[in-house]
Amino acid sequence: MTSSTYAERVAFPDDVLTAEEDLVFHLRPHWKAAVRPGLILAFFLAATTVTWVMLPPTMGGRIGVALVATISLVVGGRRGVWPLLVWRCTHYVFTDERILLQEGVLSRDRRDLPLARVNDHAMSQSLLGRMLGYGRLSIDSIGDQVAVLEAVPHAQYVQTTLYQLIEGAPELLEDDEEEAEPQDRKLGRRLGAP
Repeated sequence: MTSSTYAERVAFPDDVLTAEEDLVFHLRPHWKAAVRPGLILAFFLAATTVTWVMLPPTMGGRIGVALVATISLVVGGRRGVWPLLVWRCTHYVFTDERILLQEGVLSRDRRDLPLARVNDHAMSQSLLGRMLGYGRLSIDSIGDQVAVLEAVPHAQYVQTTLYQLIEGAPELLEDDEEEAEPQDRKLGRRLGAP
């Protein structure tokens, strides 16, 4: 058995990242987001099982089991299975160049936020969030675009690392400008500029 990191076990395509990008975090919402749907699913499964065991094997008993099973399937699917799928298919990916937010079960929405365009980021935690180690991270970017990441695990650490990445981003831009400057001079000479 080979060991793998969390980022290798979750389904996020590596081809989305450029060759120069380094993965910093690959997160999904905190496990607390899966607790309520899991409990709902367990409740309806238990209700169906108890009904099946307790009702007599007569026609009325079969109708009762079918009724409870149908209600369990509909409500348990909508309030239990679907939120678990949404939780499983939501990704927060932080690289040294951008933040990628991906969500969707049947269709997929992906949003990229370049670190150089991030103006502000704020983190908030409830009392339960502080005890369990998750929080809400709001990221403001140029152009009044706000990305809200719900139930981010280790929210304080993620926010601190995001700050460090953003502070490092201008240095990356300055390095790119210095590398581009000699090419701009060559282009300027070709166009007749001094």
